[in-house]
Amino acid sequence: MRSWSSPSVPELPGTGPVPRIHDTASQGLANAVGHQEGRVGVYVCGITPYDATHMGHAATYVAFDTLQRVWRDAGFEVRYVQNVTDVDDPLLERADATGVEWRELAEEQTNLFRWDMESLGVLPPDEFIAVSEVIDEVAAAVNTLLESGFAYRVPAPNAIEDGATDVYFDVQRAGEQTPWTLGEESNYDRPTMLSLFAERGGDPDREGKRNPLDPLLWLSAREGEPAWDTAVGRGRPGWHIECAVIALQHLDDVTVQGGGSDLIFPHHEMSAGHASALTGKDFACLYSHAGMVAYEGEKMSKSLGNLVLVSKLRAKGVDPRAIRLALLSNHYRSDWEWTAETLSTAEQRLQRWLPLAGVAGAGAEAGAGAGAQGGAGVSEPVAATDLRDRVREHLANDLDAPSALVAIDEWVASHAGAQSPEAVAVINALLGVDLTADPDARPPHHHS
Repeated sequence: MRSWSSPSVPELPGTGPVPRIHDTASQGLANAVGHQEGRVGVYVCGITPYDATHMGHAATYVAFDTLQRVWRDAGFEVRYVQNVTDVDDPLLERADATGVEWRELAEEQTNLFRWDMESLGVLPPDEFIAVSEVIDEVAAAVNTLLESGFAYRVPAPNAIEDGATDVYFDVQRAGEQTPWTLGEESNYDRPTMLSLFAERGGDPDREGKRNPLDPLLWLSAREGEPAWDTAVGRGRPGWHIECAVIALQHLDDVTVQGGGSDLIFPHHEMSAGHASALTGKDFACLYSHAGMVAYEGEKMSKSLGNLVLVSKLRAKGVDPRAIRLALLSNHYRSDWEWTAETLSTAEQRLQRWLPLAGVAGAGAEAGAGAGAQGGAGVSEPVAATDLRDRVREHLANDLDAPSALVAIDEWVASHAGAQSPEAVAVINALLGVDLTADPDARPPHHHS
């Protein structure tokens, strides 16, 4: 499946430091490096394509885009893989509720997601994979787990075919015979895991399971649902095995498994278990998670319907660079709330920074900058070596973008009205905000 167009990223002099990020499993900061010197791989769970792209989505992908940029600036070769969960219960339920064929809904929302990511200056993944593209590969992996004893069949009386079975992962056996142990990544206790499992797509009360926390690997065909004929039977994949297979297929080394904090359990925990059972190795070096974004006092979510969408803001004429700055103004691991003030503050910040690129911002401050460009102030571009070093230092420290923004604010204030191609390059390369871009030049909204 095609990705989206990549923004141009300036190459800065020298190299930045190796980033240290928070690892959910160890609950501490660690160097974001893999097993291969100079090379890193990141797998970030993609969208289930309906109601895309809200600020919770955008915050996650901007966070891991920032990690990519810091890695590249530090001299690493980066390989980035992302999936699209285009076969899953929430998508099918939305398609049924709206009367839209599920493939059509998935295609429409994935196109919108591409457009939003391109608008926000997010670097595209090297591999952008829809689950529907890897059905056979997932089925083969499920068969391998059955043959090795890490999976088992449970009767499925509500399936279309008589005698059909669903396939489940045996978490106890995996914990005994692989490097993976249930709870090692999330650090959750069993009551918490049981609660989250039931809340996030699990079925702890399913009859015939060996353990309430055993997750579904393969669902036999049900009436009115998509299904494929495969080596494991007619049906469709479970949620967690999809990501494990895609990541293992496209990454030699999973340096970071990333996503929102609502994926810590069961999704990332179980994906890691599946991968470990398939390979006999640990899945990822680090597990990194972005915080949740709230709106009007509640977590922003599809189920609550309290979504602020990138596309709707853009349709109102909001500069996507301001949206990105609003996202970066909150630390990626924090839970925070989107407000009109959040966006307004980001828009004002953008206006203060635009004179660096010789672009007149709005208001008195921007006017002062424009005067300087005309010869009343700074006559030559200002070097920004000190700024580059400060921004690199902040971002290498657990992607501390809020501190990097403050450092730029301070530098801009102390060089009132100055133009600085060096500063413009730093802001573009490391923060993904191109001050030279035309805010009215929208990327094409693809429909196919």
